[in-house]
Amino acid sequence: MTDGAFGRRRVYLMRHGHVDYFQPGLSDPRVVDLTDEGRAQAEAAAAALAPARFDIAAHSGLPRTRQTLEIVLEANAKRPAVEPLPDLEELRSGTVMAESREELAAWLAFCFDDAADQDASFLPTGERFVDAEARIVSGLSAFLRRPDWKVALIVAHEGVNRIILGWACGGGLATIGAFEQDLGCINVIDFDMTPAIDGDGAMVERAVIKALNVTPYDYVKHGLQRTSLEHLFDIDFGRARPRRRPDAR
Repeated sequence: MTDGAFGRRRVYLMRHGHVDYFQPGLSDPRVVDLTDEGRAQAEAAAAALAPARFDIAAHSGLPRTRQTLEIVLEANAKRPAVEPLPDLEELRSGTVMAESREELAAWLAFCFDDAADQDASFLPTGERFVDAEARIVSGLSAFLRRPDWKVALIVAHEGVNRIILGWACGGGLATIGAFEQDLGCINVIDFDMTPAIDGDGAMVERAVIKALNVTPYDYVKHGLQRTSLEHLFDIDFGRARPRRRPDAR
């Protein structure tokens, strides 16, 4: 392990821009593209991040994160190597049968609140949060231990970013419900890497969250009263938590 594996490294962690999961003819939401709104959000992030110099850039492998990343890098003077990080794909949702758009939105909007509960999953038949956390933290940790970069740009997803932020702050899954991730947002996390206790490789000594959920297209959130999921579903849950059928699958 070289000295390049140690020291402070910075991750600019973004969420992809706006998409439309309800567009006509879309059969697989995994392959959805950015909308015009999503591209505008990515362009705003590109302007904000233009002074940064990335040694490496990564996306989850899904089109919406790759497209967001490409737009951001268009404004960057230094074109870094780009690669997919499949371990940072969004939480797997399984199948849910909802009676209405509002009910499906409710499943999604509030599932993070109970992520620390035993066997809690992302939607009723989706990936368990504890399994998603293991996958995401393992993938990011391996990326952090690499000696070939100091500053990275990563574009991922809401659930992924929440889990990374929960891990970085030391609160784990019990905290991820509090980490809103607006579409096209930027987080900045610094990681101090030191030799592992057993002497084999590097380890994260500490993580410092320098910036959280920054939205360059609306810095003070004046037009972002709703959560990102409420915006995607065009629903407002700001007054009362909607009831969900106990037998919903």
